[in-house]
Amino acid sequence: MTRVLDVVHNVLKVTLALLVAGLLIPVTAQILSRFIDVVPRYIWTEEIARFCFVWMIMVGAMCAVRDGTHFDLEVLPESSNPKIEAAKRIFVHVMVLVVAFIFMWYGWHLMLFGWYQKSEIAALPMNWMFGAWPLCGIIFTLFIVEKIAREMAIIRGKAA
Repeated sequence: MTRVLDVVHNVLKVTLALLVAGLLIPVTAQILSRFIDVVPRYIWTEEIARFCFVWMIMVGAMCAVRDGTHFDLEVLPESSNPKIEAAKRIFVHVMVLVVAFIFMWYGWHLMLFGWYQKSEIAALPMNWMFGAWPLCGIIFTLFIVEKIAREMAIIRGKAA
């Protein structure tokens, strides 16, 4: 399972890089069109930038969950017992899992809401943007289940 999730994670990282590039191109065109008369003013660039921005945030969050770089607050004192630390991390993972289920549930409804809607200028289907939330919830769930399995192995004494 870890190898499959490694592949998913690598695909997400490449996608994130492409989304950053996809965001830079229309935003650069917008900026240049304001100051240089030679560059035509394209209205659709704002919508493309918005779509890329939403997906960039969601894909970045997916990568951060897998990397463990998504922020969390450490409220409880540190323990020298690795099993207690693993239990605390499981609690954090369960809270992220709750957020993942919220993303899946409400994101699915949001995607259905946008199914027959189109963006105003580029006429792109809005469910392309709204689909980021349920997908994010699904990927969060996969990554968190993997992390919980690792922590459970520590609690059982089968891993370091």
